[in-house]
Amino acid sequence: MGKAKAKAKQVKGKLKETVGGAVDDKDMQAEGRGEKMAGKAQETAAKAAERLKKSGQ
Repeated sequence: MGKAKAKAKQVKGKLKETVGGAVDDKDMQAEGRGEKMAGKAQETAAKAAERLKKSGQ
């Protein structure tokens, strides 16, 4: 997964978290936090893969 898709997942998670808070839906908030964290992890992995590729490994 590329950095752009990972960022999109983070934004989607943040949106779910915000909407969940607005409608007082704890499950939606938790789901949003999970998506946001997963997106951050995927972005970090994509960055690491790019660094390895650039270093010629």
